Amino acid sequence: MRLYTLFERCLKIPYVHLHGGLDYAICRRGREAELYLEASDGGEDWRRNLDFPAVAYRRGGKPVFYAHRGFLKAHAALTPILDALIAEEGLTALTLVGYSHGAALALLSYEYVGYHRPGLPLFGVGFGAPRVLFGPCRREMKERLAGFTVVRNIDDIVTHLPPAALGYYHVGELVTVGARGRYSRVDAHRPENILCELARAGI
Repeated sequence: MRLYTLFERCLKIPYVHLHGGLDYAICRRGREAELYLEASDGGEDWRRNLDFPAVAYRRGGKPVFYAHRGFLKAHAALTPILDALIAEEGLTALTLVGYSHGAALALLSYEYVGYHRPGLPLFGVGFGAPRVLFGPCRREMKERLAGFTVVRNIDDIVTHLPPAALGYYHVGELVTVGARGRYSRVDAHRPENILCELARAGI
């Protein structure tokens, strides 16, 4: 499926709004499912966006990786939904799609599903994604996240935050669209401009 189509659907699909600001939608296509995660749309989301000190994500009490604290908090609210989804025996493939704040959650969800249901075909894409991971990344983590796609409209300020100088970085495949100077740093993040550049690129 084209990136343009996925992003357009991410913008238009009706979302379920949960307590704490989490917004998600599930679309089923036969035995396959698509999970969409919405951009920031309230005060709670923005507080989490700005809560960027890195903390450890733990499994069995041991730190597995370090990431943006606010995004980890938001993702914790999403794990019961992911657990129910990947527990379905008939599920044959899962697509995870997010925009902005939702893109960060899509990345964390991609890692979560890859760990808890290895072998399930996964496709993950984050449009206008901020940087999420911090510090050294183990080889098995890099391998698990290698299939995730980050789409950046080249001057998009959000995709350059938190700053790399603070130790944050993107993982997976970085797909860059647009041209430098075509938009301001803020306008490059606007969904209509990302759609326009995806259309220009034909992807």
